[in-house]
Amino acid sequence: MLKRLLATTGLITLCMVSGASAAEEVTMWVRSGIGDSFKKVVEAYNGSHDTKVTLTEVPFSELVQKYATAIAGGQAPDALSMDLIYTPAFAAAGQLEDLTDWAKSLPYFSSLSPSHVKLGTYQDHIYGLPLSVETSIFAWNKDLYKKAGLDPEKAPATWDEITANAEKIRALGGDTYGFYFSGGGCGGCMIFTFTPLVWGAGVDILSADGKKATLDTPEMRKAVDVYRNMVKKDLVPAGAASDNGANFLTFTNGKVGQQSIGAFSVGTLITQHPEINFGVTMIPGVNGQPSSFAGGDNVVVTKGTKNIDAVKDFIQYTYSLEGQKILAKYGSLPTRGDIADKVLEGLDPRMQVGLKAIAVAKTPYTLQFNDLINSANGPWAGFTNAAIFGDDVDGAFSKAQSEMQSIIDAAQ
Repeated sequence: MLKRLLATTGLITLCMVSGASAAEEVTMWVRSGIGDSFKKVVEAYNGSHDTKVTLTEVPFSELVQKYATAIAGGQAPDALSMDLIYTPAFAAAGQLEDLTDWAKSLPYFSSLSPSHVKLGTYQDHIYGLPLSVETSIFAWNKDLYKKAGLDPEKAPATWDEITANAEKIRALGGDTYGFYFSGGGCGGCMIFTFTPLVWGAGVDILSADGKKATLDTPEMRKAVDVYRNMVKKDLVPAGAASDNGANFLTFTNGKVGQQSIGAFSVGTLITQHPEINFGVTMIPGVNGQPSSFAGGDNVVVTKGTKNIDAVKDFIQYTYSLEGQKILAKYGSLPTRGDIADKVLEGLDPRMQVGLKAIAVAKTPYTLQFNDLINSANGPWAGFTNAAIFGDDVDGAFSKAQSEMQSIIDAAQ
């Protein structure tokens, strides 16, 4: 669906893109739920620069289609804060400005979040650069650990430990559970929190070039068994099976002992749920080696915008120490590794875990990410739900492997 939409809008003359006059205003769209960090950076920039950035917040589920439609109608913004996974598709459709020469001229280019730069690159040209950085990490409730007779300061390092801890927490009874995940067909949730189990073990669900589905591996079967086992033992609330992501951060209710979450949640927990005494660590792979999903947004520039110099100036401000500190203060991880320590100085030390995860984090590179992974009706969402909660694990693997490969082949 996404490919067809982009192919259609790609036929429109991109010089129709509307731009603000004389770099006095930069129009920019952001997806809903981006949080306060980016908004605060914009406020600071607008308060210290003649050029102003005007933000429009678009519902996350509508952003891709609305942006493609706006390009077709000549009404696209100058720039967009786009989920990094969609950058290759828009770049391939010829709808983004080539930022290669300018990006590589930045003295700190080599220190920018590598997964974001990778996803912002198409055919060796750079079309997107990191704006907000997100990683997935593992959290445990220290108070529930203590009540269950566990060491509240000891982070679990393997899934055997996590499962054993979950059993002891569940033994507290009532509505207290040992583990939680959003498994009700939420492909985005499960790629974010579940796939690190196999990435840490050195395998992936797609080949490096994105042309082959590699879902059925011993490592993935082991990962599925870990989750199935916890579900079977009633260590996970029944609601997980139908949670489409609406209750992703159930950890905040104080009744869940352990959950893989986003690094952004550290800020959320500290500021909005000070009653939760929690620790964070890396997500273990099925062999104990940690991994993480590199998420967040890339900033992209619409092809043909008249305000490209002003957009570049704003991007450079977000990369400055001042801009990076504002982002971090409100929950976003640093996009520049070379100044990360200075950026996080004085902030909650638990944010360091999210930063550490960047070094091992991955993001699948494919032009069909939405159809393969994010779609609620796609093969990945269907697979995780059926394999973990269903009765036919072999059938779930076979069906998903075949469907994923068919989507990939149809796009060639």
